[in-house]
This record gives sequence, C-alpha cells and structure tokens, in this order.
Amino acid sequence: MEKSVLSVLNGYPQPLIDQVRQLIDHGKLGERLRQRYPQTHDIRTDRALYDHVQALKARYMRSAPPLSKVVFDGTLRLTQQALGTHTRISRVQGGQLKAKREIRIARLFRLAPEPMLAMIVVHELAHIKEREHDAAFYALCQHMLPDYHQLEFDTRLYLIDQDLQAQATPTTQPGSEPEPASSL
Repeated sequence: MEKSVLSVLNGYPQPLIDQVRQLIDHGKLGERLRQRYPQTHDIRTDRALYDHVQALKARYMRSAPPLSKVVFDGTLRLTQQALGTHTRISRVQGGQLKAKREIRIARLFRLAPEPMLAMIVVHELAHIKEREHDAAFYALCQHMLPDYHQLEFDTRLYLIDQDLQAQATPTTQPGSEPEPASSL
C-alpha cells in the first residue's frame, strides 16, 4: 500500500491512521464500510441532485442566496481532494452585477452510500454562508448533519477503498470495457 493512499487522512491522529492501515493490510476496509453503509441512494441524475440540494437548502438555509446549478461533475480531480465545489460567478448584466452560485459534486458520489453524498452536499451548502473551514463552518455542517465529522472521516475511508480497488483492478485491453468498481 502506498503512503499516498492514506494522504486523505493527513491531520488525523497517528493511532487512528494505524487502525486504518491494519484494516487495509487485512483486506477488511471495504467490508467494514459495506457493513456500516449497506445502501446507496437513488439520486442518479443532475435534476434529482438539484432537487435534493434545494430541499436541504430550504430546510436549513432559507435566507441563503439561490443556487443556479447543481450537478454531478466527472471532471473534479479527487487527487486534489476536490469532492465537491461551490462557485460564485459574477457577471455584469445591463449595468447590474449578477451572481450565480453553483455546486458540483464529484461523479463518484452517484454510487456512494447516501450518508456520504449528504456529507458532501452539506459541506458545499455550508460554503454558501461560510467561506472558510473554521468553527462557524463546522457548526453549520453539524447543524444540518449532526454526525458530520464521523461521516467526513468515513467518506475519506471510502475514498481510500475506492483508490485501492482501482489499483487492484487489472488494466483493460483497448476496446474492452473496464469492470466497474463495486459500490458500498
């Protein structure tokens, strides 16, 4: 196992990282995650994701500015730890400054367990009000999703498991279809 696989755990206590390393060494990480999160969600389209995000926004952040777009994005680079993005695009229209807000969620989360998708969505929604990853940001995340911190950690474990599965999958010959990575 490469050390870079565990880089998503930077900042966590070493004893916790050692526990994860043991699970990986014994081939138990994916099994443990599947036991904890056996079901995926049914949000497969950009429209369904938009509706899901809007419902959460309406419940917890009614006064926040509107979102113009919410999509699953296949171009987000997970190696740069971008699981989702929140962008604000400002344009001048007829002498007025108009701002549009977009949320993009990594396509990987189409097949992820629902709590992990919820964690990413809540994280990106929180950025509408709080730009920095500070105490106010995490308080807002926990307000919307009480077990946010555990889900953030488990999502990192999910990413490690997905990365390990991708490394273990043999490369395919040109013209053949790659086998999909199993989801939780």
